[in-house]
Amino acid sequence: MGSGMAAEHTGLERNMESRHLTMISLGGVIGTGLFVSSGYTIHQAGPLGAILAYAIGSLLVYCVMLSLGELSVAMPYAGSFHLYTKRFIGPGSAFTVAILYWLNWAVALASEFTAAGLLMQRWFPHSPAWVWSAILIGAVFIMNILSVRLYGEAEFWFSSIKVFAIVAFIVVGILAITGIIPIAGYEHAPLLTNFYNEGLFPNGIIPIFSTMLTVVFAFSGTEVVGVAAGETKDPEVAVPKAVRTTVLRLTIFFIGSIGVMAALIPWHQSGVDESPFVLVFQSIGMPFAGDIMNFVVLTAVLSAANSGLYVCSRMVWALGKERMLPAALAKTNFHGVPVYAVMVSMAGSLLALLSSVVAASTVYLALVAVSGLATLVVWLSVSACHILFRSELKRGGKPVEKLGYRAPGYPLVPIASIVLCILALVLVVLDPAQRSTLYYMIPFVGLCYAFYYGREAWRKKHSTEIDAAQ
Repeated sequence: MGSGMAAEHTGLERNMESRHLTMISLGGVIGTGLFVSSGYTIHQAGPLGAILAYAIGSLLVYCVMLSLGELSVAMPYAGSFHLYTKRFIGPGSAFTVAILYWLNWAVALASEFTAAGLLMQRWFPHSPAWVWSAILIGAVFIMNILSVRLYGEAEFWFSSIKVFAIVAFIVVGILAITGIIPIAGYEHAPLLTNFYNEGLFPNGIIPIFSTMLTVVFAFSGTEVVGVAAGETKDPEVAVPKAVRTTVLRLTIFFIGSIGVMAALIPWHQSGVDESPFVLVFQSIGMPFAGDIMNFVVLTAVLSAANSGLYVCSRMVWALGKERMLPAALAKTNFHGVPVYAVMVSMAGSLLALLSSVVAASTVYLALVAVSGLATLVVWLSVSACHILFRSELKRGGKPVEKLGYRAPGYPLVPIASIVLCILALVLVVLDPAQRSTLYYMIPFVGLCYAFYYGREAWRKKHSTEIDAAQ
């Protein structure tokens, strides 16, 4: 089933291996959200509340990844989400999902480029941030334009540095919690006293759910596995392995890190002013803790930018292949890299970067709002397509046993992810700080549908006129 369907979407080369696929998925997720913003989650929800919020987020990611794993092995398209949506839901919805997801990563790219410039100023305080941003932009562009294997290899090493830092943090943290190594502010082993000495939920139950939205967005990027499946050797083996290892590692890394932070830093001292990683390393007297974590966070930013440009370009390539955008965007070079699609995606991110400087309170605010909910829309579409895919198999009398990979727990898995995604959208409505995102999101979605069907009507009319003239 996989090979026949993949043949429709050739042009890209299958040069990535299983280790690349796993690290790409980790690379898209583990970024400034974990290294910097995780302290905010603990501050809002409390120690136990933060762990519960990340546990619920992990469950949602696991369900979505299982559905995506089955679809990606059966139909290993590059830029998969909207192609599944086109087949099982409709072309207008497919176009909208692709544009939303592209915009999500384009805006994320702009913020990563900005963050990189600011991070470099720690070491070069008198240099302008834009110079470093420009250098990073050039480096990421070159890595994506040369070959998919170079991109995969770069992402593997970027992600490896982040993974090593997190593992070191968890190990050092456990040694400090148990009193094996001393930590500032404690005369004896802190153990788990910070979890209960001010009550299990010091701010109540509600913040667990309000921060869950932040957690869902922190996990966005795991679905990159589905985009990269079309450029992976042996997707039947690589994709299921990446799904299993990615979700397991993310759960250990996120919940493990949050657990260590919550045990060592009193919840009311956590925030976003300084990375909780830096606070812990400094507390145990680690030399150059700030500089080391600055390097790790810079690597995380590079990794996220690398993944972002890759995903953006594959979405544009796939839209060109389906003639939803100009067909020239689907052309690839002799290395199988969609050069024009990479250029368009980089241009989109640079425009978003420009708007963050020139019109931060209007244009950029609207872009961030629209892109913020894109992940939930993609996850919903993946789960819905999984259910519709199985229904199609049943109608065609094809046995499920012949699938290269079957998601365990069907139909509970896609149903659970749909329910959790809808719950997250309800939280957007209930949270006054997040509600404004819907005011931008709903009209933008309407515009995407209007553009797609308006253009299709124009094409149909134009082709009819040409036929009549001939």
